[in-house]
Amino acid sequence: MTLVSKTFELYGKTYTFESGELAKQATGSVLVKQGDTTALVTVVVSKERKNYDFFPLTVDFIEKMYAVGRIPGGYLKREGRPSDKATLTARMIDRPIRPSFPDGFRNEVHVVATSLVADQVNPIDVICTMGASLAMTLGGVPFEGPLACVRIGRDRETGEFIVNPTYEERDNSDLDLELAGTRDFISMVEAGADEISEEDMLAAMQFGQEAIGAFCDAQLDFVEEWERVNGEIVVKEYPLDQPNEEVHDRIFAHYDEMSAALRDADKLSRIGKVEALKEAIKAEFSEDEQLLWEREIPVNLKKLEKQAMRTMVVETGERVDGRAADEIRPIMVKDNYLPLVHGSGLFQRGQTQVLSVLSLGMLNEGQRLDTIEPVEGKRYMHQYNFPPYCTGEVGRMGSPKRREIGHGNLAERALLPMLPSEDEFPYAIRVVSEVMESNGSSSMASTCASTLALMDGGVPIKRPVSGIAMGLIQEEGKTVVLSDIQGLEDFLGDMDFKVTGTERGITALQMDNKATGLTFDILRTALEQAKVGRAFILDKMLQVIPQTRPETRPSAPRIVSISVPVDKIRDVIGTGGKVIRGIQDETGASVDIQEDGTVYVGGTGESVEQAVERIQLIIKVPEPGEEYTGRVVSIQPFGAFVSLLPGKDGLLHISRVAQGRVDKVEDVLNVGDEVKVRVLEVDERGKISLDRIDKPEAPAGSGNGGGEGERRERSDRPRRNRSERSDRPRRAPGDNGGRTPRRHHEG
Repeated sequence: MTLVSKTFELYGKTYTFESGELAKQATGSVLVKQGDTTALVTVVVSKERKNYDFFPLTVDFIEKMYAVGRIPGGYLKREGRPSDKATLTARMIDRPIRPSFPDGFRNEVHVVATSLVADQVNPIDVICTMGASLAMTLGGVPFEGPLACVRIGRDRETGEFIVNPTYEERDNSDLDLELAGTRDFISMVEAGADEISEEDMLAAMQFGQEAIGAFCDAQLDFVEEWERVNGEIVVKEYPLDQPNEEVHDRIFAHYDEMSAALRDADKLSRIGKVEALKEAIKAEFSEDEQLLWEREIPVNLKKLEKQAMRTMVVETGERVDGRAADEIRPIMVKDNYLPLVHGSGLFQRGQTQVLSVLSLGMLNEGQRLDTIEPVEGKRYMHQYNFPPYCTGEVGRMGSPKRREIGHGNLAERALLPMLPSEDEFPYAIRVVSEVMESNGSSSMASTCASTLALMDGGVPIKRPVSGIAMGLIQEEGKTVVLSDIQGLEDFLGDMDFKVTGTERGITALQMDNKATGLTFDILRTALEQAKVGRAFILDKMLQVIPQTRPETRPSAPRIVSISVPVDKIRDVIGTGGKVIRGIQDETGASVDIQEDGTVYVGGTGESVEQAVERIQLIIKVPEPGEEYTGRVVSIQPFGAFVSLLPGKDGLLHISRVAQGRVDKVEDVLNVGDEVKVRVLEVDERGKISLDRIDKPEAPAGSGNGGGEGERRERSDRPRRNRSERSDRPRRAPGDNGGRTPRRHHEG
């Protein structure tokens, strides 16, 4: 095997494919680059065929911190559990690959994408799908390829579409659209947007389809070069599940019974009828036949259910719960559902029910991110939980699964463009969506419930967001677009197309498509139908809570921001944080200081005002003419130091402590005394001179130079007048009267 490397340019970016040097024992391996960002993508197909009734595909994205020259945090100092971004990247690779394999493929397939270099300019996620596609092609894996994934941005100023934008270009974009597929059809879409129109979204998808074709051509060019150097690639043959006509015919003889069992609006009741029918059909096979066809029987039972549901929709226009294609299930909306929490909302559509709960905190409580991307943290966190009881099942509770992370990310992208800025609303925001019941579209119910929670909690969102899940059935040459799909229609249909947005436009979108016949005309129909559905749902929500609450809940922390001069930050913090800790301990408020001098103060009750007042006193510079009541903190022979403000002392000179001459400051003031003073002067070094207000009379005898007895003795002595002293002869310069000068350092 000889190393082959090929560099090419597309849409203003430089890419490289390379294979033949690394991971040669894998079924296929490719090094793929955009700029200096580099990923190694490997594919391994097991030699043994598994006895499963599903396709066993696993995709992992491995973030290596050495890719950005960092050592992982924690005690172990090595990579551990994948980050949310790593999980989302693995899903991005998985979703277009899975439907590209032939039906009945039962060998295990493991795709691993490892980050080797992250140049902090070019994202690594989308190029990994190309790497996986090319690795499978070079390894002779049978799939419908090549595949590619691209990200489409749109410049806010020019409106031009950008293919695989850099991080900087993404920051200046109002669209973040990822889509994947082949030259002929799109199989996966994921998008976040700032209220763009349906037409603009469709135009971006069409542009992205063209870009996918260009990257597929680049892969074919590399394959041609590879075969020229290393010989022709032989597509390997793997045993597939072959249809068993006898099993199929015996099971499909119960088609009418399955159609009747499916016609039930109640999910659990319908599942019970369908499962009972499946068990009855299975019982018609002997024990030997069940052993012989242990895989074929459940596969054909699933096909029977799928066929009956799909045919019902395309032939009668009626769905299993009796709705029309564009009909939305009954909606129930409640705000202020829970006491004491910072905000809550309950949204139910049919048998899908989600409770979203809002929590507000200081900005420093936002999530810190330790990933290979140039992002340090995020202020808004949306988390989605799908416990087993929401579908009436027994299961294991634990860390979130990939699906939960993906659904939470979709709802987060849907609401993120509508959140107020940090300057307008200086809070970290966390919304948790608890799925209480599920029968399809739970991620869209999560979006709606979270909008309710934000509005109920007084978060000044720009506009409310609603969401809907669309479906598609293509059968016997007919196409039906479904609004508000339920679980069965998602599982057995051809498309799951989720759209969120406001009255002005789309904020997020997600699509998984299994139909190769999906055209842009069908997508246009789905987007327009979704727009009508979103408006209907939003109207139901606004009937309950027409606008955001004017204030946050009393239970929520109140956060204010003030600005302090940068050179005063050290005064607010204090030595070793002593001052800021004292403020927090004494007031109960939380204080967070930014490098630019912005200070966020949060708390409940009067703690915020108290902390702000303390900080303002620290940074305040006394001005001449201002009056203070201060406390004497130190006494020196030349005067008393009076504390005016925290960290601000002024000098009250001994000549100004009383009316009349004072020999010792202690005759008038003691440490700890309160004294009213006026600022006389603040010099260029910040030293403050004070004058005492309402000076008392100097104590009798004070200022005569000695103790009381000594002063009386001195006062009794006769004093010579000047004329007597003037008779004394004056010494000439240098005349010491004949005395020898003293030497203090003799010897």
